[in-house]
Amino acid sequence: MPRSTHADDVRRAPRVKLAGTILALVQLENGRQIRARLHQLSFTGGLLHLEAPLDEGIKAEVMFHVGGSTIRSTTSMLFPMWATQGCLQPFEFTGLSQEDRRKLEADLQRFLGSPIAATQSQEQTCSAVSGSPE
Repeated sequence: MPRSTHADDVRRAPRVKLAGTILALVQLENGRQIRARLHQLSFTGGLLHLEAPLDEGIKAEVMFHVGGSTIRSTTSMLFPMWATQGCLQPFEFTGLSQEDRRKLEADLQRFLGSPIAATQSQEQTCSAVSGSPE
């Protein structure tokens, strides 16, 4: 079967699977704060494990510490997916500064163990933090 040219043009950012090992804080526009765990992370967004889903399109500020960086950025929530316990809530960064993006890319590159450009279409498991998933 021939490869799709569309698939070649649209490449996903590399992802690091964190399995809930990194805590995050989600602050909604009304000031409400929700604790979450990062399930996956890329320099374009990520996947949070929450007790209850947030509506698609909600704007929120997400804060977390990964590698040597503390990231604090505005985000837009995407359509949630139910999980065994709680839900998985995808989000995309909408206000990530260039400096934070550079730091995040460097940290993710270290987790992946290879240059980000060489892993554009791959997903790899991160074993940077030992311990069992939730």
